[in-house]
Amino acid sequence: MAEKAILSGNEAIARGAWEAGVRLASAYPGTPSTEILENVATYKDIYSEWAPNEKVALEVGVGSAIAGARTLVAMKHVGINVAADPLFTLSYTGVGGGLVLVSADDPAMHSSQNEQDNRNYGKFAKIPVIEPTDSQEAKDFVAIALDISERFDTPVLYRTTTRISHSKSIVTFGARREAERQPLLEKNMPKYTMLPAFARMKHPLVEERLLKLKAFAEETPLNRVEMRDPAVGIITHGISYQNVREALPEASILRLGMTYPLPEKMIREFAAKVDKLYIIEELDPFIEELVRLMGVTVHHGKDLFPICGEFSPAMIRELVAGAAADLPAAAEGLPARPPAFCPGCSHRGIFTILKKLKVFVSGDIGCYTLGALPPIQALHSCVCMGASIGMAHGMTHVLPPTDDLSQKTVAVIGDSTFWHSGMTGLLDAIYNKGTSVIMILDNRTTGMTGGQENPGTGRTLMGEDTITADITALARAFGVPEVVEIDPYDLKDIEDTLRAELAKPKLSVVVVKAPCVLRYRVSKPPLKVDVDKCTGCKRCLQVSCNALGLVVEGEKSYVQIDQNLCIGCTVCQQMCKFDAIS
Repeated sequence: MAEKAILSGNEAIARGAWEAGVRLASAYPGTPSTEILENVATYKDIYSEWAPNEKVALEVGVGSAIAGARTLVAMKHVGINVAADPLFTLSYTGVGGGLVLVSADDPAMHSSQNEQDNRNYGKFAKIPVIEPTDSQEAKDFVAIALDISERFDTPVLYRTTTRISHSKSIVTFGARREAERQPLLEKNMPKYTMLPAFARMKHPLVEERLLKLKAFAEETPLNRVEMRDPAVGIITHGISYQNVREALPEASILRLGMTYPLPEKMIREFAAKVDKLYIIEELDPFIEELVRLMGVTVHHGKDLFPICGEFSPAMIRELVAGAAADLPAAAEGLPARPPAFCPGCSHRGIFTILKKLKVFVSGDIGCYTLGALPPIQALHSCVCMGASIGMAHGMTHVLPPTDDLSQKTVAVIGDSTFWHSGMTGLLDAIYNKGTSVIMILDNRTTGMTGGQENPGTGRTLMGEDTITADITALARAFGVPEVVEIDPYDLKDIEDTLRAELAKPKLSVVVVKAPCVLRYRVSKPPLKVDVDKCTGCKRCLQVSCNALGLVVEGEKSYVQIDQNLCIGCTVCQQMCKFDAIS
């Protein structure tokens, strides 16, 4: 009897990669894709690595595929933006061994700065897009995608969403199937060397391949029709398929597992069999626009369903059938729980002082982005990975010289983000004689996505010892004559250092060094409050630590410290003016 297990979509993709004979997997961690590579690393037949950024991850994958090995590259949706440069040319070169590029999109932006729909990348790059609807398909479709990649000599965009990535369902396992082709370097300059003369020859082949993929879309079992009541016909895909099945079990459905290119003949035939045709898809009207261009009548699409956020069975049932939703509602009356720095987080003291100084903080992607939230509210911009340094540099070149700290900028970037795309921003600022203060928060991990390794941790994804990249040495090598290192738990030193660096008419780099308390299990004896000394002034609560709580007893109020959460970082103690915390 075949082995079964309950797996998330990400776990299933990792299993699928192993079963399909993948030899190499590369990624940069980013929710909701992170667990794919973490699970791939448990399969010793696959070499796996964290790359410094998504562009490098894809380039490593391209090298593996050119060498003839089956390859998987994974990233979150915004990572495709970083990897787009090699991706579009890879569409021209094609592959040797199959190459699957996983794009984990994030409708409703659970952990992302935008809500882009990466099906558009498939159309833009003229490569096929595959989308599973549950964990079993998440596993099985990896092998199918690799077969398509090799058959049509193309990278395949394998799109999931947060609900597919993290939801769990039963998966039946299979055995590993080694690819027929073993890795072997073959020199083929017209295929892989995209000089203009060779690239011009490739473009017509890409268009020809797209026509072949359209014909394949008509016959592949990835797309299937489920005829039931012909009164309502629905074209859908991905997690929306599961929502439709739950909301409207009697509706006829054309389920698209290959969402680009579309099966035009199948769509026309399905539309002719139903009274009303709905297209239900989260985010962009991607399928809808292509179907309307075919001249097929669509009764309802984005005129009925929102373009933003996620769908639910209740929403679909109410909008399509007009029936009152009778699914269980979310619990009401519960307090909101916004994300916050972990107790003892090394970022807390930094942002406490940045708020006090009232400088403009040019922020970046990472745990420290939480510094934008109440009660700290000391991070004022966040656009994309690595942007903080370049943005601060741009500000300093247009703002007039001033002693007013509110008109001065401090760029804040984490170590993993610095390795990802901050180095070039720093080099630009140094080269072009910038005057901003750049704080690099080195907590020796990729914190926001769960504590993964990076070039500064001294360990690889596969657990091997390796180099420990040195941010201070790199900044000096770039041309910063003096790099200041500070302790993030010494508030006075942070303030004195920042005031001194902000007063200098030149670029300044401040490296904040302290390990992530969660990743490295840092803990000291917890602090406690002397209730008689505490006045309830709430000054310590301004550091936004979950270990602190206010107790009100009649006219007396005082702070309590949860002994199970406090790790003894002393930031709250330094905030207290009444010596009540010890």
